Amino acid sequence: MQSQKLSSLQLELLKVYSFQPKEEDLLAIKKMLADYFSDKLLNNIRKSVADKSITQEDLDSWINE
Repeated sequence: MQSQKLSSLQLELLKVYSFQPKEEDLLAIKKMLADYFSDKLLNNIRKSVADKSITQEDLDSWINE
């Protein structure tokens, strides 16, 4: 079995878990991470739509494919 290195994010999360945070803190961290990555994805989508002049009609047609 090949071992894999942990990412920087994984290492930072391990540091957080070493303090044995409360369940409410873990939920807050999960929400914060989800919000961050959701915002990042939406910003990338908006940028791509603007850069490529994608219209709402294009998006609608892709949904129906």
